[in-house]
Amino acid sequence: MLKFTKDHEWLKIEGDAATIGITAHATEQLGDLVFVELPEVGAEFAKGDNAAVVESVKAASDVYAPVAGEIIEVNQAVVDDPSIVNSDPTGSGWFFKLKLKAAADADEFLDEDAYKQLIA
Repeated sequence: MLKFTKDHEWLKIEGDAATIGITAHATEQLGDLVFVELPEVGAEFAKGDNAAVVESVKAASDVYAPVAGEIIEVNQAVVDDPSIVNSDPTGSGWFFKLKLKAAADADEFLDEDAYKQLIA
């Protein structure tokens, strides 16, 4: 089940890890992505830290770590071909995986219905 942040990121929690990306709404607002910069594996982030950068034909935008943790994997495919994020933002367009410092951190996020109300 996906959870959503008010900053238009999504999380998929599996055990003590979270896969993180940006929402379809975010990609619609940004337009076609032309550049993605991801963190290094092993980097540690506090909740709210700037973890990645995306650039589109319209603007550059930061992607924040919605939870505290350590980067355990990054999706090199979106660096090589940023259009993947536009075509499949909540699937193959994921950005990175974090090992959660505290699983309870993920409890505060929006479910899909609440997120749809936020962007309506």
